[in-house]
Amino acid sequence: MKNYHSIKNIKFVEKSLLITIDGKDYKFPLKLISDKLSNAKPEQLNNYKISPSGYGIHWPLLDEDISIDGLLKLKQKKVIYENLL
Repeated sequence: MKNYHSIKNIKFVEKSLLITIDGKDYKFPLKLISDKLSNAKPEQLNNYKISPSGYGIHWPLLDEDISIDGLLKLKQKKVIYENLL
C-alpha cells in the first residue's frame, strides 16, 4: 500500500483544525473545510479515523471524509489569496 502522508496531532481549537502533515503544522478554519465539520459537536469532531495510508480522515458520526491533498490545496489557495491583498 502506498503511503501518501504522515498525519499526526489532530486537534480542534476555536472552530479550527490543527494538524501535523508530513512534519509541518497547519491550521484550517473548519468553515473552509466543510459545513458538517463546522457545525459538529466536539464529540463528533473527536471521533475520526485516519486512513492507514495517510490519504485522508473520516468522521463516522458525520459521514464526512476529507483528503489530505485537498486540505493542502485549500491552504495553498488561501496563501495565494492573502498574498494578492
